[in-house]
Amino acid sequence: MSNNLARPVTVVLVAAGHRSLIYAEYAKRHPDEMRVTGIVEPDPELRRRAADQFSLPEHSVYESVEELTQRSGLIADAAINGTMDKLHVPTTLPLLAAGYDVLLEKPIGISIEEIHDLQAAAHKYSRKVMICHVLRYAPFYMEIHKRVMAGTIGELLSIQTIENVSYHHMAMGFLRGKWNNKEVCGSSMLLAKCCHDLDLLVWLKNGVSPIAVSSFGGLQYFREEFAPAGSGERCYDCDIESACDYSAKKHHVEMGAWKTYLDPSYRLGYVPTDEELAELLRTSSPYGRCVWKSDNNVVDHQTVIVEFADGTTASHNMTGGVSKPCRRIHLLGTKGEIEGELEDNSFVIRHPDPRRGHEFREERVELGNVNTDSHGGGDLRLVGDFVRILKGEQPSASYTSLDTSVLSHEIGFAADRSMERRETVLLQERP
Repeated sequence: MSNNLARPVTVVLVAAGHRSLIYAEYAKRHPDEMRVTGIVEPDPELRRRAADQFSLPEHSVYESVEELTQRSGLIADAAINGTMDKLHVPTTLPLLAAGYDVLLEKPIGISIEEIHDLQAAAHKYSRKVMICHVLRYAPFYMEIHKRVMAGTIGELLSIQTIENVSYHHMAMGFLRGKWNNKEVCGSSMLLAKCCHDLDLLVWLKNGVSPIAVSSFGGLQYFREEFAPAGSGERCYDCDIESACDYSAKKHHVEMGAWKTYLDPSYRLGYVPTDEELAELLRTSSPYGRCVWKSDNNVVDHQTVIVEFADGTTASHNMTGGVSKPCRRIHLLGTKGEIEGELEDNSFVIRHPDPRRGHEFREERVELGNVNTDSHGGGDLRLVGDFVRILKGEQPSASYTSLDTSVLSHEIGFAADRSMERRETVLLQERP
């Protein structure tokens, strides 16, 4: 694509699912910058609804990536690939070969080998591939990164990050839903849920390579032997449903949570009634299963420890099933520290203060009202950066190349190997 493109960037959505449609929202808010000109979606009903939403003619709608790439010429400048994890690389490789740049949902892929294959293809075809590390674009993390790069707390010695996954999110995604079984979805919970948390570690180290990884964790609680007495196979056939915190009825009907996952058409204009949701949960929907009696096999908690080439250490703790969902960060440097919580949209900077009657001084950085968009407001900022890159403009400080994105995934795969084999995994150090 030529530099300083005057017209809107055009994109084809690959999969009309939750994440693709969130990113496509940018075209609705900024039609002068981005326009959706095609849809690839195997489900005929979703395909029709998505085409209607973006006013697309029949010849701009495709059942598969193969059908799209076999046509003569490109229908867009780039593709936004929001397929499920195990389809990321198989669907992106033909897009690159056909000439499309790609905004690819995380994780990049389900094995380090296929990720390296994608990396090689991007270089071979000279295509831009940007991974959706959306946390980099949340104002909370952007401001923290800015302070670290400015030397506000000196040289980093230790990075500590935490992700606490709420009980209802854990139940929806990792006990009952699409990411609950590694053999089915292809990804571990760490890669599916936390690869962009691991990306923050790499981003804050600004080019210093990770060299060693250790990890501990497992599936400790959400197993059938811990199912409460009286529990049924499904929530709508359970003697203790009214007292259970993991009741699908409470989560999806009474709280109204995660409807876009229960019925994919929800984001495309269809709003199921409570009665329709209840019938789904009572009968066929996997989201109505008991969380202790599902086919889940991913971890419910995991801790990752990373050593970088300059001696800096980092840790990331992921725990599923907590009362309050949140992401926390604590950075300790040679001259001070930064500590904060994403959901508060504020953080504290502390410095030593060795005066009599003092120990430290601190400054609270308030970033305004908490953004209710996904990932602290990072989703659409990421898309805006992708548009700038396609136009040949200068990206923001949050931008990361595919080569850098691979580093955080190498940490994730090494962590899972370490946890399973109970060994420290050494990574190849890069210059």
